[in-house]
Amino acid sequence: MDLTIFAILTQDGIASGAVYVLLALALVLVFSITRVIFIPLGEFLAFGALTMAALQAGKMPHSATLLLILGAAAFLQELAATMRSPMGQINRTRAVGMGIFKFIIFPMAVFLAAKSAEGAVDEKSWPMLAQLLLTFAIVAPMGPMIYRLAFQPLAESSVLVLLIVSVAVHLALLGVGLVLFGAEGSRTAAFSDAVFNVGTLTISGQSIVVIATALVLIGALYLYFDRTLSGKALRATAVHRRGARLVGIGTTQAGRLAYLLASTIGTLCGVLIAPLTTIYYDSGFLMGLKGFVGAIIGGLASYPLAAGGALLVGLLEAYSSFYASALKEVIVFTLIIPVLLWRSIVHPQVEEGDE
Repeated sequence: MDLTIFAILTQDGIASGAVYVLLALALVLVFSITRVIFIPLGEFLAFGALTMAALQAGKMPHSATLLLILGAAAFLQELAATMRSPMGQINRTRAVGMGIFKFIIFPMAVFLAAKSAEGAVDEKSWPMLAQLLLTFAIVAPMGPMIYRLAFQPLAESSVLVLLIVSVAVHLALLGVGLVLFGAEGSRTAAFSDAVFNVGTLTISGQSIVVIATALVLIGALYLYFDRTLSGKALRATAVHRRGARLVGIGTTQAGRLAYLLASTIGTLCGVLIAPLTTIYYDSGFLMGLKGFVGAIIGGLASYPLAAGGALLVGLLEAYSSFYASALKEVIVFTLIIPVLLWRSIVHPQVEEGDE
C-alpha cells in the first residue's frame, strides 16, 4: 500500500465512519433513555434512502402509505389509553385532539404531498431541498409511532424482553421494506458534484458533505442536551429513569422524543450515504450493526467513546477492503469480541433493579 492508496482508503473510511458515528450516537441515545437496543434503526436508513430515490425518480414513495397505517394504529392505541385514563373530560378531549393531529391529520397531509410528487421528473421535478424535507416528513415520524405501538406498552419490562421485541420489529420492517420498495437497489443524486484535487488525492464533494453534516449534527446534539430544557430532561431520564419520574419528567414523552431523534438521524444517514453506494431494502441492517459495534465500544452509555469507536469501525472497514475484501465484514465484527471481554472484566455486572 503506497501513500496515495492509504489516503484514498482513509478518506473512504472517514466518510463511512461519519455515518456509523451518527448511527452509534442514535443507538446510545435510545438505549440510555428507554433501555432498548434499537435494532430497527437500520431500516430507517434504508427507508430514508429509498424514499428519496423514489421522489427523485418521480414515483410516489410507498413509505407514505406505511406512515398512514402506522398513524392510524398508533391513534387507536392512544385513544384506548386515553379513555382508560382517569384524567378529566377537558384534558381527555385535548389529548384526543392532539392524537388526531399527530396520528391522522399530519400523516394524511404528508401522504397527499407524496402523492402530488408522482410524475414530477425533469423540468417538473421538485427541488432537492423539497425532496429532502418530504423524505424526513415521511420517515422520521415513524420512530415515535413504532415506539407507541411496540415499546411503550412494555416500557417497564426487562432489557431481554425489549430486545426480543426490537428483533421482532426489525424483522417486520424488513419484510415491509421488501414489499414497499422491492428487491432492486437505488441510488440518489449527490448533494455536491464538486471534486477537489489535493496532490494525487481526489476528494469528492459528497464525502465532504457527509463529514461536515455529521460534525454539524454532533455539535447540534451537544448544544441540545446541554442548553435546552427538553435535552436536559432526556439526560436526566438517561441517568436515572425512576428519579426523573419522581421530579416530574415524563419518561413516556422522553421515550417518544428519543425515538423521533433516532429515526431522524437514521433517515439523515440514509440520504447521506445513498449517493455513495447502492441501497437495498435490507442494506440498513448491516450498517446499523456497524454503528452498534461503535456503540458497544462506548458501553452503550458514552457518546464520545461510541463516536470514536464508530470512526474506528469505518477506518478498519476501509483498510480491510484493501487487504482482505472478502473478510472485511468478519474483521469489523470481530472487533466487538475483545471489547466485550474487556468490559466484562473492568465493569462488574449490575442488576437492572440496582440501576
